[in-house]
Amino acid sequence: MAWRLYPTVVPTFQYFLDLIPCRTACPVHTNAGAYVRAVADGNTARGYDIARAPNPLASVCGRICAHPCESKCRRGTIDQPISIRALKRTLTERHGVENRIGAPRTTPLQPLGLAVREGGEARRIAVVGAGPAGVSCAHDLAMMGYRVTLFEAAPVAGGMLYQGVPEYRLPRDIIRSEIDQVLALGVEFRPNWRLGRDFTVADLMRNDYAAVFLGLGATRGRDLNIPGRELDGVINGVDFLLNVNLGYHVAVGERVVVIGGGNVAIDVARTVLRYAQPEERADVPRGASELLQAWGYDNAFIDAARTALRLGARHVQLVCLESRNEMPATPIEVNEAEEEGITLLAGRGPKAILGSGNRVSALETIDVASVFDAGGRFNPSFVAGSEKRVEADTIILAVGQQPDTACLSADSEIEITPRGLVAVDPRTLSTTLPGVFCGGDLAFGPRIVIEAVADGKRAALAIHEHLGGGAVPRAKARFVLTGLDRSGDHYDRIRRHEPPSLAVTRRTGFREVEEAYGESEARAEGSRCLQCNVQTVFDSERCILCSACVEICPEACLTLVPVSQLRGGVELDGVRQALDAGEDAGAIVKDEERCIRCGLCAVRCPTRAITMELLDLDESPVTALGLFHEGMGEARR
Repeated sequence: MAWRLYPTVVPTFQYFLDLIPCRTACPVHTNAGAYVRAVADGNTARGYDIARAPNPLASVCGRICAHPCESKCRRGTIDQPISIRALKRTLTERHGVENRIGAPRTTPLQPLGLAVREGGEARRIAVVGAGPAGVSCAHDLAMMGYRVTLFEAAPVAGGMLYQGVPEYRLPRDIIRSEIDQVLALGVEFRPNWRLGRDFTVADLMRNDYAAVFLGLGATRGRDLNIPGRELDGVINGVDFLLNVNLGYHVAVGERVVVIGGGNVAIDVARTVLRYAQPEERADVPRGASELLQAWGYDNAFIDAARTALRLGARHVQLVCLESRNEMPATPIEVNEAEEEGITLLAGRGPKAILGSGNRVSALETIDVASVFDAGGRFNPSFVAGSEKRVEADTIILAVGQQPDTACLSADSEIEITPRGLVAVDPRTLSTTLPGVFCGGDLAFGPRIVIEAVADGKRAALAIHEHLGGGAVPRAKARFVLTGLDRSGDHYDRIRRHEPPSLAVTRRTGFREVEEAYGESEARAEGSRCLQCNVQTVFDSERCILCSACVEICPEACLTLVPVSQLRGGVELDGVRQALDAGEDAGAIVKDEERCIRCGLCAVRCPTRAITMELLDLDESPVTALGLFHEGMGEARR
């Protein structure tokens, strides 16, 4: 009988970091597991410090982050992942900018003396675009001590957070307050300055800016090349959201069809239901909430007025190629859209826009046979003769976004790729023009918020290094012995608590739909965490290979095997020599994927050869500036 061979690695510091998948999956390396455990323990102040340290937009992300951390959460292998994003909101609601809305612009952070100086003053850096990437870059550069100017084409900061995300998902006060904390670090904000119209990158370099970061968003909606696209009543989805969110009126009819299956399409459809038209109520000022408030109306009046405006609700339908299960939109967003009365016409492709005269009258659709080909590529095929007609007064195209590089036409030294993006070095985000860096949508196409934040942080560190700046502190880590015995708390049986939301009957106007957890719900959800930052550490000198740990492990993740059955690299050979382990010696192999950190092996071990140790990471805002250094330093015990 052939022996089984066990692929084996010798743990390094990076190995232990990689065992925390929620942190590894986060583009800014937020130690999500640590703040989830802080919620479970009731220590929300510490939890907020951990969540905020690497992320200047923590309150924003607590509401709308696409949470790649949850996708990698190991709890999902048991039942469902931890509701990490919603728990971040729990922390920010208690300790974040939510508690300082309307207060004078302040920040608890102090800039460091790391900036390169010239003539006694810190060097000046220009950041173009006040979206997530630009704000993040400006924040970290200001923290290092640089003088930062933030240019924005719109009259408000926030980029597509403000202009593209509906207010029922992300209140504008949250955006303003979060950005105010960044500006309080000394960042100068210049609204209504459009690149390519009011200035060029070359102008900035000539005006003593030592470096430039381009963080413009994907502000152009993709078009749909079908017959009838030119008819009146066909609107681009991104343009619709931009205008609505900036307070401008967009005329739409009673019967609205939205084309698209992503989150933007869902946002458009749900916004249409909430949208107030002036002809329905002439005495109500039109526009976004801040404009109504500026005219002296309080929130109670706004909600009452919008409720009246919605009494003649439009019939909104969403047409998408994908089946309901294939839609790229977040499932909970799709569910909420249907709850609010939006009709989903899935698996139907737009074939032509029909009109009466110059005006839209209907959308002709055709049934989709498959969205992807045999190789998994996007290549829709259709069912011949399955055409259907959907009556419509307005058709909104929400089939994708793209950045507009026309603003760089005068800066020919900055290379544009065939995809219409700025060419960058993937590590430093430097462009082909020395001293100019780029990230976010403009460099990579549409990105989720936290990826854009990560780009801004990466660029800030690269700019600092480009200018010859001093060393940025690296995060420290240490292993701390912890008495982990979870055998009696049944944490592995607690079901996921979904974040609460407003009842459909109360979703008037642009009131925020999702609500925060209560304390007991938050602590219960946090207690489901498997604590992947707690590691099983083995002391070979104490181990007597009695196999007690193997027998008690509820997940069968420990195995006692001969050393001869181990297969690894030169590191394993080095360990064998150091231990003078012959071929007949025994070893314990651990399957990290199956371990649920119950601690029973450590409790059962008769010689205390097994300990449970917490990988304690330095979570200070200072060391968070250097997260994109190669490596993080070394762990110590």
